[in-house]
Amino acid sequence: MSATRLLVLGVVRMHGSAHGYQVRRELLTWSADKWANVAPGSIYHALRKMETEQLLEVASTEAHPGGPDRTAYRLTEDGETEFQLLLARYLSESDDSAQGAYRLAAAVTFLTALPRTRAVNLLRHRLTELAGQHANAQNLLDTSDDWGQPEHVHELYRLWLTSVAAQEEWLRELVTRLETGKYTMADDDGDAFGAPTKQI
Repeated sequence: MSATRLLVLGVVRMHGSAHGYQVRRELLTWSADKWANVAPGSIYHALRKMETEQLLEVASTEAHPGGPDRTAYRLTEDGETEFQLLLARYLSESDDSAQGAYRLAAAVTFLTALPRTRAVNLLRHRLTELAGQHANAQNLLDTSDDWGQPEHVHELYRLWLTSVAAQEEWLRELVTRLETGKYTMADDDGDAFGAPTKQI
């Protein structure tokens, strides 16, 4: 699963309904093409695919002078479930691939769409997984001489270890910030970023 899927669901959810151009404009305003590898064409593809999967449904269609009609989508009940599942998975599961980094960035964008305790618990789960990766990286660094590898390969293990340690530090600090009341979350008074627009 790509970061684009979560981001598109999140933007449509946040606005109540949105058409492709609106989703694209929102994500490009956030520079999501840089930190989440969101290609503009992938946004329209994701909208159409999720409509066929019944995660989105057509909310309205309006004629657009000089171009194709604009179809606005809204989340279905299954779409809301998918949003919540992806958000939880991307926050809690540690994946050190490039795609994993994009998914984490997308999930952090909509972190405040969760209740505070749920967000903290998911991040603590990720910390547990990172502790295992830290131990693996340290073990590789400590024992790689026994494998007959070139000496400079140690630098790869040091890079991995440093990267994991930096993520652990950031996560611990984020958990502390959340536990001390930082950010307006879904179960707080006030408007949390990413919360669905209240329909009048």
